[in-house]
Amino acid sequence: MIWRRKRLPAELAGPFESFTAVLAEIEPAKRALTMVMPTTRLPGTPLPDALFEFEAGIGRAQVLMPDWRVAPVDTEWVACDAGLTEGLERARRLREEAPDLGGFEGLIWAVERLLDPLEPFEAAATRFRSLRVAGM
Repeated sequence: MIWRRKRLPAELAGPFESFTAVLAEIEPAKRALTMVMPTTRLPGTPLPDALFEFEAGIGRAQVLMPDWRVAPVDTEWVACDAGLTEGLERARRLREEAPDLGGFEGLIWAVERLLDPLEPFEAAATRFRSLRVAGM
């Protein structure tokens, strides 16, 4: 028996490539934000620096979003687009209001609050995987 690798239909190959380009902007933005967490070896990145990197990466991702909007993943696209908008808004408020986070636990709260709106990207990746069909 020969196992054939499942592939996306041809009409979804371009949108999936565009989706991965968006992820290529989001992942470093998320990583920059998580680098604020101090470790036993490093003090962590200053939050204003991490917010700058986060906002820049999310902004670049927003510019690329229209390229992967197609009907089979439109529900996920809408959720992802809203997540980017919400993530940027939360980052802006945190930057402008600069609340006292009260230490490590407050920092964890702030990072989680900024990352939460990006969760729909996991659902979009799952949706793309579900659209794969057996290859020829």
